[in-house]
Amino acid sequence: MKPLVEVLQSGNLSALASSDIQVYPNSIAKAGGATAAIVRTAAGKKLFVAGDGELYEQLAGEPAEGGKLCPLTHENRLTLNRFFSYTAPQAFGTKVATMGLGDRLGIASPGHIQTIRGKDIRPVLAQQSIRELALTGRNYEDVLDAAAYAVFQEGYRDGYGADGDHLKKEEDIEYALRLGFTMLTLDCSEKIDNTIAGLSAAEIEEKFAQLPEGLRSRYETRYLNDVSAVPGANLGFTRESLMKDVLIYDKAIDFMEQIYNRYISTLDRAVDFEISIDETETPTSPEAHYMVANELRHRGVTIFSMAPRFCGEFQKGIDYIGDIAQFERELASHAAIAVHFGYKLSIHSGSDKFSVFPLIGKYTNGLFHLKTAGTNWLEAVRVVARTNPSLYRRMHQYALDHFEEATAYYHVTTDIGAIAPLAGVSDGQLPEYMNENNARQLLHITYGLLLQAKDEDGGKTFADEFFRTLAEQEETFAECLKAHIGKHLELLGK
Repeated sequence: MKPLVEVLQSGNLSALASSDIQVYPNSIAKAGGATAAIVRTAAGKKLFVAGDGELYEQLAGEPAEGGKLCPLTHENRLTLNRFFSYTAPQAFGTKVATMGLGDRLGIASPGHIQTIRGKDIRPVLAQQSIRELALTGRNYEDVLDAAAYAVFQEGYRDGYGADGDHLKKEEDIEYALRLGFTMLTLDCSEKIDNTIAGLSAAEIEEKFAQLPEGLRSRYETRYLNDVSAVPGANLGFTRESLMKDVLIYDKAIDFMEQIYNRYISTLDRAVDFEISIDETETPTSPEAHYMVANELRHRGVTIFSMAPRFCGEFQKGIDYIGDIAQFERELASHAAIAVHFGYKLSIHSGSDKFSVFPLIGKYTNGLFHLKTAGTNWLEAVRVVARTNPSLYRRMHQYALDHFEEATAYYHVTTDIGAIAPLAGVSDGQLPEYMNENNARQLLHITYGLLLQAKDEDGGKTFADEFFRTLAEQEETFAECLKAHIGKHLELLGK
């Protein structure tokens, strides 16, 4: 068999047919006198480089096959970024639709890229919250590394983003921006006063009267006496609703301004700054959305997108729950407000909201940001159910045993009693669990517990076998993602 370096230089990959080395053909790239590619070996994926010049010298690895086999380390990823700019994340701005794909496992991005390639939408491949990092045992370096290597593996040159998702603390914001994240989603939930919605009119009046007179006067002038018309939005400010909205959101708006001035406006590079007001108990009325956006404009805060808390429920891993007619009415106003202020409407917990995707595509004119995450994990679990039923059965039972523990992290309305008992389900029927809402949510919210579970000897109870199964079924996993995420894109009009 020819050395790997000769095969790459000749482009005749069939010469490796009998080898235990697999070359990912889309990854083959040249820089100066060096040729590099992602390869799969018996020891897992590696970066192979051959030739001469700076790229060859700077990649760390061991001599093999006429070149060097290099581990997929953080340092080698930084080297790739320097020589192949398309492997580094970028900001997209407001002129193209974007989709956050939240690869919690670090192995889904190749399938995501295959799904989104050629579509009128750009992927935010690296998207994780601090909560997700804690539940999966990863860090932001891991998240960026996995995305960059996937981009190189697929030879994807249309750009991808990296989102420090749902960040609340300044140290986490600094961490993400220092590493080069190109999007920041500011979670304002801890600055939003959810107690206001339950107060009486007299109590709201009393609390509002305690605010500084200048602040009260400014809000009243802007929203009761001098509201600009927003084409396509149905806005009806009243003094009662305004007082409530000011009490709910004023401190959150201060927080948005503070973070923007301290971390975003001072950067020497572009960052897509998203405001999240969705992780609350309080649905965002169109009037509240307008008020928050207008206050930001007056304070000189430029944003990429805003995620309101829509009416109804956007629960994890299942379709929209609520009055679709009401959702459509309010969505029309939310989308019009975003257009009016020049940013994109963002839809969080957007996985599997198939019944409302056509409406989102329609009212945003195809210009939106949609976040998904857990649905990719569920497709991985589907692959395990198909190909390793013994592992799936053990994971399913563990999830049942630890479900209550997982509800501390996620709000769901799962009915455990409605899930078919494992004992009565054949191996061939196991993937059907991923088509039933209660089972989907059971597996969805227990991902961290499953990945972190350890046996009596301190070894991983499920994770090692889980990742080994998915590595063996790499193409199957990619096909599942292409079908599932592809359905999202089709219904969104992409």
